[in-house]
Amino acid sequence: MHIPERMCVTCRQMKPKSELIRIVKNGDTAEIDISGKKSGRGAYICKNEECIKNAKKRRAISRHFKTAIPDNLYDEISEAVKSE
Repeated sequence: MHIPERMCVTCRQMKPKSELIRIVKNGDTAEIDISGKKSGRGAYICKNEECIKNAKKRRAISRHFKTAIPDNLYDEISEAVKSE
């Protein structure tokens, strides 16, 4: 069976989609997409604190979407990882 892979915007490693968190940009807003089915442009980030910290430091998601992303989104990503 084929397992879809995506690239983390921070560490640039290819991983199975289930090991990553999807961030979706729809219009001017960006949010976490738990289901993986929301419409909009997606970015993926690893489910580990190190990648999330580096993404915040390097503004990786902002660069991927070519727009400003608020810092609280990175905090929401951290909370989503901790709650899993």
